[in-house]
Amino acid sequence: MTRVLITNDDGVGAPGIHALASAVAGDHDVVVAAPQDEASGMSAALTAVVSDGQIVISAYDLPGIKAYGVAASPAYIVVLASLGVFGPPPDIVLSGINRGANAGRAVLHSGTVGAALTAANYGMRALAVSLDVLNPDASVSSASGGNAIVVPSDDALHWSTAASLAATLMETVASAPAGTVLNLNVPDRESAPELREAKLAAFGQAGIAVAEAGEGFVRTTIERSGEHLRPGTDLALLAEGFATVTALRPPAEVSGVRIPAQRPAR
Repeated sequence: MTRVLITNDDGVGAPGIHALASAVAGDHDVVVAAPQDEASGMSAALTAVVSDGQIVISAYDLPGIKAYGVAASPAYIVVLASLGVFGPPPDIVLSGINRGANAGRAVLHSGTVGAALTAANYGMRALAVSLDVLNPDASVSSASGGNAIVVPSDDALHWSTAASLAATLMETVASAPAGTVLNLNVPDRESAPELREAKLAAFGQAGIAVAEAGEGFVRTTIERSGEHLRPGTDLALLAEGFATVTALRPPAEVSGVRIPAQRPAR
């Protein structure tokens, strides 16, 4: 039976990770290990809260599934799992379900995707799962003149839709080359949408804007991106109501870049 680690960046108590674990636990050997508190925007940071030289790990009550709250970032939790801290090292890492889409090149900053990329960097296969919680009307005017983001209540979101679609991709993930990440984004709908392969958009669904600046301080806000949607990208397809999946890989060297010759040391 495939060994699966499920983590996230919204915290072990988040509804998304519970829905994902429930959707895959019956067919796989699942362990849940996620941050004790929210760790969004951590990318692949390796950070932890250490007490007397120890990373704090607490058992979490999740019926039928071994689960732990860890005082560490999602990527660090993946590293710990690869070392056998939560039992046998995983074959597959699932990260999510994130509250909000992780799309475009802004996935660089995502703790959800960062955990999946860390798994791939260790030779595992991974699936990052995110629920697109922003509908066209879920915004208000901000002080900077843009569209500030308002996220609906967790109780109103369709976590099971994203979880079910993620479960259908498990065979695809398992058969992918080692070190592969699939990044799945699912619209917030009651019924499962059609799945489309997508390219990364050149930007993210949201970005940081300056709301106020003064002597010695700046206050920022998160706003919708105003960039043009390119057909075939994850953001464009999400806007059309499709679920999207994009294959990613960890950072790699770039060939063909002219590098100045280095003089030998004297």
